[in-house]
This record gives sequence, structure tokens and C-alpha cells, in this order.
Amino acid sequence: MKINNINNYFQTSSVNNSLSFTVRELNNSEITSWDLLVKSSQFGCFMQTSIWADFKELEGYKTFRYGLFSNDELVGGWIYYLYPHTNKANLLFTPGGPILPKNNPEIGMQLLLEKGEILAREQGAIALRIEPLWQEKPDYIKSFVRAPADLLPCETLLVDLRPNIDEILASMKPKGRYNIRLSQRYGVEIEFSNDSPNIPLFYDLFWETVERKEFFGEPYGFFINLCQTLFKENMAEIGLATWNGEILAAILVVYCGQTATYLYGGSSLLHRQVMANYGLHWQAIQRAKLRGCQVYDFYGFTSDSNHGYAKFSQFKSQFGGTHIKTIGAHDYFFYDQLADTLISLFQKLSGGENE
Repeated sequence: MKINNINNYFQTSSVNNSLSFTVRELNNSEITSWDLLVKSSQFGCFMQTSIWADFKELEGYKTFRYGLFSNDELVGGWIYYLYPHTNKANLLFTPGGPILPKNNPEIGMQLLLEKGEILAREQGAIALRIEPLWQEKPDYIKSFVRAPADLLPCETLLVDLRPNIDEILASMKPKGRYNIRLSQRYGVEIEFSNDSPNIPLFYDLFWETVERKEFFGEPYGFFINLCQTLFKENMAEIGLATWNGEILAAILVVYCGQTATYLYGGSSLLHRQVMANYGLHWQAIQRAKLRGCQVYDFYGFTSDSNHGYAKFSQFKSQFGGTHIKTIGAHDYFFYDQLADTLISLFQKLSGGENE
């Protein structure tokens, strides 16, 4: 699928002379349709919504929003992100994307690459990274290689919200149900809202957890931009679990279409016997179902006891759910010689072969 001559770029490709595709930048009147397409897509992701792109622009990213049209009907597209570096190579990437038409995904991918190569030259990017939520790698991206790092977790745990509440509860592990009921007997109070005053309350517990667990944590300003952007669109909420006047657990949940995603969280070591975290996630699951979501995504999971996610995963597994793996991030290099060098380097660093 390598593009040999950029001067032969065509915005429109024909399929059997009966169907044509055009890729072009989305205008303001098409943004609502784009967000609806992302939210209704089987592989739609909150990182491909225009609202998330607005948030990333506040963080200093450039965004490039393209729709794929079939006879003037919006059938796919992607949002490219780029964080401009002045002293090192840049990367175009589309987390949670692209969104491709079911009937001709190959054509959609071809147009994505063509547009990507043009943008890469304009913006000084060396490669395009895609990160679709697919569970199998299709042949039409065989020229892509496994990326050295993922932005989205390529393994996660999904709780099916379509059964009734009693059935969802029954599908959990006995310890999970026991701890949920324990939190209820202790009288742990749960509150969800998209009020800005809750951002520092959430962040205090989040940062306390970052320091205790020693993992990378985003700064406070990141959450101010994130929450205030998504709150305005009713796309996120903060949940707080309180006992005897003390906030013991906090989570940030993002809603996109039929999926509610537990994106960030934090907890206190105080009063762990009241199981505040269990009560908080159980309320989040019920709340997501009431909003019409069909999936509660725990956003990161592993069955490997040596993995950094192991302790988090043990907690998450108490809520039942299905463990899934996606193909992860894949890179396409626009310059063959550079690609060979970088792929060889990544293979040495990982101690194995890339796909």
C-alpha cells in the first residue's frame, strides 16, 4: 500500500464505477454528524470526537479533522493529532481511529494514507500511527508495523450493561458482590456530577495515588482542561465516594455513545474496610446503564501477574466482565530507509520481532 508518487494523489477513488469516495476536511456544519458517526460506530472511541480534539488543542496539539464521504454521505473519517516539536521528528497519530466504512475499508485506509503523507510533508512528520479498536489486524494494513508504545491500553475489561441490574450483579465474582454490599452497609455515600468544584477534590486523591503507586500522573492543569471541555458537552463526570465526611475514592468517567470509560481514579488508604471503591464503581456501572450505555470499560487490564497493571486488574476482575485485546498502535513510515532503521531499533529494544 506504499504511496510512490505524492503528485498522483487523488481525493476521490472509484469502486466498480458505481461508488466513489472523497476525503476532505470537515467544516463546522458537519461536526455534529461526525460526532454522531463516531458514537454510533462499532469501533468508535472518545478520542476521535471533536470535543476530545478541542481538549487536545488546549494541550498544545494540532488537530486535522477529515471526513470520508461516499456520494456526499459521511461514512468514515479520522482526526489526526500532532504535537509539534521543533528539535525532533514529529508523528501524526489517530488514537481510536480511523473510522472506516464497512463495505470498503481498504479504500478508506488508502485515502487516509494519501492525506497522511501530504500532511506529513507539510508538518514535518516521519510516520503515521493508527490505533483502531480492532481485535484482528486486517490485510490492508500489513504495511504497518507494531508501534513501540500504545496510547490506549490494548488490553481491557468490558462489563456488558445490556442485562438487567440483578443479572449484572450476579455475573460478578462473589468477593465483588460482597464488598459492594459491605460499602452499602457502612453507608458510603456516592455522588456523581460535572461540577468544576469537584475537580480539585478528584485531583487530590488522584495525585495521592500517583505518589503511592509511583506511576506517571498528569498535572492539575491537564484535568482542568479535560474536565471543563468535556463537562460542557455532558461527556464526563466525576464520582466521589464519601464516608463520615471524608472523601475516600474518586473516579473520572467519560461517556461516548454506548460506552462509559473509567479513565482515571484515585483512592485513600484510610478506612479501607468500608470498600468505598467498590461502591463507587457499582454506582458508576448503574449510572452508565441509565444513560443508555451498553459497555462499562475499565480501561486497562492484564492477566499477567508480572505486569504493572496486575494489582489494578485484580480489583477490576471482581466486577466480572470480558477481557479483550485489541491490535494496539501501528506505525506507517513515509520514508523507507528511516523506517528500516527505526524498526530495527525497536526490535532490539523489545528483544523480539515486530509484526
